[in-house]
Amino acid sequence: MGGGTRKAFEKKITQNNRFENWVFPEIEEGKPTKYNWVIQHKDNFELGYKTDIGAFSYINAKYGVTIEDFVQIGSHCSLYSVSTIDNKQGQVRLKKNCKIGSHSVIMPNITIGENAIIGAFSFINCDIPDNVIVAGVPAKEIGKLTRK
Repeated sequence: MGGGTRKAFEKKITQNNRFENWVFPEIEEGKPTKYNWVIQHKDNFELGYKTDIGAFSYINAKYGVTIEDFVQIGSHCSLYSVSTIDNKQGQVRLKKNCKIGSHSVIMPNITIGENAIIGAFSFINCDIPDNVIVAGVPAKEIGKLTRK
């Protein structure tokens, strides 16, 4: 194995082991977890396996928030199942292996597709399909992911 190839392989192995000792966090209503993210209406919240939610993120699950397995959410993100500004409400669903960039906002009644990537500082006000990259305010598709 060449030097560059070996490094890429080792990096992939390290990434796959990132959550080797992962356990479900203890979640208390309105109190920061040990990772410093907060949830309101925790009884309407479903958290998948080996997820990563960044510090200072806020989740309002009044009308339901489901985060599926292997989802990553950057720091300072906000997920809202209810908006008091325009009275919108509905479940937020983050599907398997999607990634949400830091400081992004996800509004009510939104589904983020499998493997989708949301760029940092994005505003999500419509459903995002599987295997796309979006970014901006409001977020727009800027690329597609392909499997090799």
